[in-house]
Amino acid sequence: MPDLTIYYDALCPLCRMEIQHLEKLDTSGRLRLEDINASDFTARYPHIDPVAADRILHGETGDGQLIFGLDVTCLAWKLVGKGHWFAFLRWPIVSPIADGFYYFFAKHRHRISSWFGRPQTCDQTCDLSCDINSDVQSKKVPSQKHP
Repeated sequence: MPDLTIYYDALCPLCRMEIQHLEKLDTSGRLRLEDINASDFTARYPHIDPVAADRILHGETGDGQLIFGLDVTCLAWKLVGKGHWFAFLRWPIVSPIADGFYYFFAKHRHRISSWFGRPQTCDQTCDLSCDINSDVQSKKVPSQKHP
């Protein structure tokens, strides 16, 4: 049984890059990494709402406690021996500010990925439009709003 299951969006290039890095560092098998876009995700994890997990990173500790956002990130890096890189994000004075930045990032992560040269996928969580069909660059389709 892993110490932490991370429910992540594999369609997000930056998210996928971080997960791949965590996977390489997880030599003790302390993490389970689950793509919320997998076709059988809801059947395997009926207690995790993939729409909510798309809005904010979800994690589940080995004892079944759900954690969210930067709490997931900080615990994951701690479990692979690199927690010192992120520990300051949970300091009481820094935590609310860091969480605010995280929520902004989570909402716009696909667009932000494109700023770093990563291919942009449809960002269904933003209010802006996105390219649904990369073959038709001139056609913009409004993104779907999650309830």
